[in-house]
Amino acid sequence: MNKISVCIATYNGERYIKEQLDSIIPQLKKDDEIIISDDNSIDNTLKIIKSFRDRRIKIFSNPKKGLIFNFENAILNSSGDYIFLSDQDDIWHKNKVKICLEDFKNNYDLVFSDCEIFDSDTSKVIINSFFDFYNCKKGVFNNILRNSYMGCCMSFKASLKNKILPFPKNIPMHDSWIGINAEIYFNVKHNPQKLIKHRIHENNASETGSKRGSESILTKIIWRVSLIYCLFVNLFQKIF
Repeated sequence: MNKISVCIATYNGERYIKEQLDSIIPQLKKDDEIIISDDNSIDNTLKIIKSFRDRRIKIFSNPKKGLIFNFENAILNSSGDYIFLSDQDDIWHKNKVKICLEDFKNNYDLVFSDCEIFDSDTSKVIINSFFDFYNCKKGVFNNILRNSYMGCCMSFKASLKNKILPFPKNIPMHDSWIGINAEIYFNVKHNPQKLIKHRIHENNASETGSKRGSESILTKIIWRVSLIYCLFVNLFQKIF
């Protein structure tokens, strides 16, 4: 009961992965798991991960398929009742798992928590509250118009896997896909507590922090049209 799968997509993350795992592992039980999907790293990422010698860490290969499908691979290989998404370069607060599990007990299916955004060495706060800075809102239409969801702040029940997998090939980002489908089919909690330190640096894989919202107008329109199309196709397939 209540097995946790932490899903981490890695790619050349040697600089920060140890600190991230150090913040996660103490929060897990002996039967939980950390699913690493690695996208063909050529640095010491896997060597560092293996140095933990923790049987709960399971490594899967996702050769050169990119960030979105690296996370899909991790989720596909997870076996837990609760799935926590994690970037390779953040730091979890020590009570993150406990707080999210309490929300799940209150009949929420997906928990999206706030975070602080820091610079590369976490010495300087860039954004004190992701929720406030980006005016995060629930609602399918709101999140098609302007995505509030950030994968590294999300955890959800395994029952969502039937609705979100497989990822469509042309979704703009995995976090908006998961978040909006959760809003359509399940019960979502926006938890205002800041449960991670999200790190911004020159090699971030995800479009967050200073990168977020920097896309061209045309790109934003294409992404939203693609997302709407994928949502309708997914809805039709699940019904019929």
